Amino acid sequence: MLLMAFTSAIMRLLALPFVALLAAGSAHAQAPAPAWTSDLAAALARAKASQQPVLVVFSGSDWCKPCMMLKQEVFDQPEFAQYAQGKFVLARFDFPRNKKNRLDPAQTKRNEDAAARLNKDGVFPAVVLLSPEGKVLARTGYRPGGATAYDAYLSQLLAKN
Repeated sequence: MLLMAFTSAIMRLLALPFVALLAAGSAHAQAPAPAWTSDLAAALARAKASQQPVLVVFSGSDWCKPCMMLKQEVFDQPEFAQYAQGKFVLARFDFPRNKKNRLDPAQTKRNEDAAARLNKDGVFPAVVLLSPEGKVLARTGYRPGGATAYDAYLSQLLAKN
């Protein structure tokens, strides 16, 4: 009997930190990871339907250091996910060079078509803001400062249009 009471008390003590950890995690719930498309026509259709601008990113994920930094410092951050949610339709077009990262031919064609339309100079990284109708509103690239600073910069670019 004494052993049972002791075991029960130990179990309650061990459970407290776990419950506190769960409560803390739910208190800091963040926006889900943003959904990126890799189809420009689909992005434009969604933008028109939702009347949201399109944020288009051209990157070289396995060879372009500023592209990697932009993804890691901005697009992979919870602050960006929260900022972009309900504000943008997101489209990403990657141009990897390593064989192990090679895209399927259909995706490569979609990426090349998007670049022919929006990134003719082959700039990497290139970030292009489009109106819901597909008009280019602004062009930019990597900027240091992290997600919060980049979000503010995108807001400034949108405000100009």
